[in-house]
Amino acid sequence: MKRLHAPLLLTLLLGGCDAPEQPTATEPGAVPAATPVEAPAPPVAPPHPERVLFGDLHIHTSFSPDAFAVGNRTLPDDAYRFAKGEQTLHAAGYPVRLHRPLDFASVTDHSEYMGVLPQLADPQSPLSKLPLAARFMSADPGEAQTALTEVVGTLNSGEPIPELVSPQVTSSVWQQIVAAANRHNDPGTFTALVGYEWTSTIDGNNLHRNVIFRSDTVPERPFSSFDSPDPEQLWAWLEEKRAAGIDSLAIPHNQNASNGLMFGTRTFDGRPFDADYVSRRMRNEPVHEIIQIKGQSEVHPALAPNDEFANFEIFPITLKMGPEPTISQPAGSYVREALGVGLELDASGIGNPYRFSFIGSSDSHNSTSPIEEDNYHGKLPLIDGTPEQRLDIKPASELHRGLGRIMSAQGLAAVWATGNTREAIFDALRRGETYATSGPRIGLRVFGGWGYEQALLGDLAYLDKAYAGGVPMGGDLPARPADAGAPRLLIRAAKDPDGANLDRVQVIKGWLDADGQRQEKIFEVAWSGDRALDPATGKLPPVGSTVDVAAASYTNTIGAAALDVLWEDPEFDPARRAFYYVRVLEIPTPRWSTHDAAKLKVAAPAPQVLQERAYSSPFWYEPPVISEAMP
Repeated sequence: MKRLHAPLLLTLLLGGCDAPEQPTATEPGAVPAATPVEAPAPPVAPPHPERVLFGDLHIHTSFSPDAFAVGNRTLPDDAYRFAKGEQTLHAAGYPVRLHRPLDFASVTDHSEYMGVLPQLADPQSPLSKLPLAARFMSADPGEAQTALTEVVGTLNSGEPIPELVSPQVTSSVWQQIVAAANRHNDPGTFTALVGYEWTSTIDGNNLHRNVIFRSDTVPERPFSSFDSPDPEQLWAWLEEKRAAGIDSLAIPHNQNASNGLMFGTRTFDGRPFDADYVSRRMRNEPVHEIIQIKGQSEVHPALAPNDEFANFEIFPITLKMGPEPTISQPAGSYVREALGVGLELDASGIGNPYRFSFIGSSDSHNSTSPIEEDNYHGKLPLIDGTPEQRLDIKPASELHRGLGRIMSAQGLAAVWATGNTREAIFDALRRGETYATSGPRIGLRVFGGWGYEQALLGDLAYLDKAYAGGVPMGGDLPARPADAGAPRLLIRAAKDPDGANLDRVQVIKGWLDADGQRQEKIFEVAWSGDRALDPATGKLPPVGSTVDVAAASYTNTIGAAALDVLWEDPEFDPARRAFYYVRVLEIPTPRWSTHDAAKLKVAAPAPQVLQERAYSSPFWYEPPVISEAMP
């Protein structure tokens, strides 16, 4: 069995950065050398991306009404300063700073009432003369809260307060957001992408999308859910602007809080999907944010009972306001299930609306990116901004009890871009050469093809061959040559240089069986240590744990610094549609709540540990000829 030297892999994967000597990793699932098979080269513009960039495309400042309402008084400039590694001030009064700067970021304030609440509170603003402003700034806390509730409540109803949505007000604030991005954009060093959030919320059910622009050529004002809560109308606006030379894309998020609406089979107004709808959805929404502070949207235990890692950072509720939370229906709310539904819709002849790549981001409302477990400062400034609030020792109010504990210190967008520029990052998002992480900067690169050889794993010049022989993650597998066997995935994973070792690499496969029914299976393809698969169940024993809960610490005495493998699907049926994606797990480490408990010297609540992870964008396999009887 092959032994992989970790420093070599770190060099291959991360572009030559030095790495200390680490434990080697056992590589199961490797395939023997095969006769090379020529495959069409994908349309990738040279030079090939050689470095992964990490960023956050979902950050809110005081210009978002909900962020202002819970104490945020910082501006887009502060958000970009934080992303670049500078120290800023949290609303709770303490300094905050990332351990390491990001490569790119986008301030995505809500388009609904964008910048309005600060103007209600500003005596110099015309909006402060409105009767609502006097109530909003009332010395009576009850009156002020009632006014605030009226404003924020209309985000759910979709019926705005007319005086607060004038184009002049929105355009003025939007220009400030664009100007801040332009001030902080430094091509080659740090990229600030112009963006905003379209916040369609139907009775608390989340249909939110972040809109990211390719350049600083942007519309005069954003399209909001007050213009229309229907995603198709958002797409129509994006297409109209694209035709005028303003390119952008929409990134859905918090599918988990959609109560089944995000991944249905009917349109917003109840029509069955058709080919035109599918084409427009794929064109306008090529990437999804699948992990963030409000949980992960990869998979739910109710949808994948055999996935032992599905019960990870679950955010179980919708966004409906009220004293009692509303549970979000898992079906139609998670991306793994959606990938399978996409295969079914494709088999029906209309195409696959759920063909998208993956990223993560934070959705912080602190003008920060609170993605580090040992450096977490919450999502909502004065609601969960202190350890005492987050652990319910001193909750902000009884209404907020328990809210902080279901938030997560995650996630990050990882892109394989040809450079650290707006255009290169946007193009990587568009083509799908991206992945999501729960926060750590795990290195992950995956290629799919038919003729990859084992020797590629040790080839310092493997990139040209990998691109020539297949496609990077996020792509359709090339047409299968007549003499080819099963598809092969060339997988390279490396630990965060400042983080925990790796436990394992998994391939998640979904397909339609002979009866057209959705199936899925998890393959353990590479792991650390001398563990072996259980021959009866196919399960891999746990890696173990070094976590000291009381001290909120761990050691890298288990796990591997890097794992790579050339994996071939052992159950491939060339007649069946399929998707594949890779999931990489770290060894167990302390959760943010355990770090908080250690600081306060109290017992840590469950869960005390977690296994951080990365998710590659999927690959899709399409059979060459499909009859009605063979989906």
